[in-house]
Amino acid sequence: MGVAVSLSEMDSAASQDGSGVSVSKPGEAGLKALADYLAADMQACNQVIVDRMQSSVALIPQLAAHLVAAGGKRLRPLLTLASARLCGYNNQDGRMRHVEIAACVEFIHTATLLHDDVVDDSQLRRGLASANAIFGNKASVLVGDFLFARSFQILTADASLDVMAILSAASATLAEGEVMQMTTQNDLTTSVEQYLQVIYGKTAALFAAACESGAVIGDVTPAEREALRVYGANLGMAFQLVDDALDYSADQAVLGKEVGDDFKEGKVTLPVLAAYEAGSEEDRVFWRRVIEECEQQPEDLDAALSLIAQTNAIGITLAKAEDYATLARQALQGFPDNDLKALLLETASYSASRAS
Repeated sequence: MGVAVSLSEMDSAASQDGSGVSVSKPGEAGLKALADYLAADMQACNQVIVDRMQSSVALIPQLAAHLVAAGGKRLRPLLTLASARLCGYNNQDGRMRHVEIAACVEFIHTATLLHDDVVDDSQLRRGLASANAIFGNKASVLVGDFLFARSFQILTADASLDVMAILSAASATLAEGEVMQMTTQNDLTTSVEQYLQVIYGKTAALFAAACESGAVIGDVTPAEREALRVYGANLGMAFQLVDDALDYSADQAVLGKEVGDDFKEGKVTLPVLAAYEAGSEEDRVFWRRVIEECEQQPEDLDAALSLIAQTNAIGITLAKAEDYATLARQALQGFPDNDLKALLLETASYSASRAS
């Protein structure tokens, strides 16, 4: 018999106010309000996640329980639930399709996190030891595979070819984004356009798919479906840009992972590209040594942070994130004004304000 993951464990990983989102960072009040608005749907989604994580193979639910304990905002499934409700889905078919699809989205996301932490040799995830640090790389990869398989079992049961096409395409794009990131790693000739392609693939594609799949089951017009896809894509771009900024501007408690991970791995992100472009030739020699040649000394992270501050690279990155958040908000203009639309607009603002 496996070790069961319970819904009470899922709940205990959420914030004490019951929303699943702690209001510990600027801008999170809007996200908490969205979680509160969709609390019943999210509770049902959490139950599906718990049920589908069970297995007679003991290691699978053990590792799954570790992931549950680590918490997380569950932003992607929230977006699926919100998009479905915004588009008029009210369980009119006698099913809870939006809940099942939201759980599927979360499984895809969690599977990619498990794989990414192995690829990056990350030791922290959401402030706790990563699954690979505790259970090993092999277990993390295989449980990630299990979650991918579970997600497509859910999609098969849903029987919507549209939703299956959206989420299977997003899964392929996620993998492409990670491979593209690997090919641009340690390469300071990477253009901003290439960098943006990477973050669309590794992050924004699933945000877009989460929103679009919710719209599909709401049976809306093609224009409304596209609007929600655009909303999700731009929100995801803003979200990842801020993540990349936080790696050079946050403390470990805020970031939930080791500060400077991207730097240590030689990842080429917008803060680095902006600092490299604006820096002197001496600065560029430094960046080529630490990023391209990966010859890093213990004091080099502090030196990198200083150069990034001098060139306003964080400000440039956050301004780009705000541009995408604005595009996300604009995408919702065609929908009638109501509480849920207002909360989605606030969520777009939150995606770019987390580093404030």
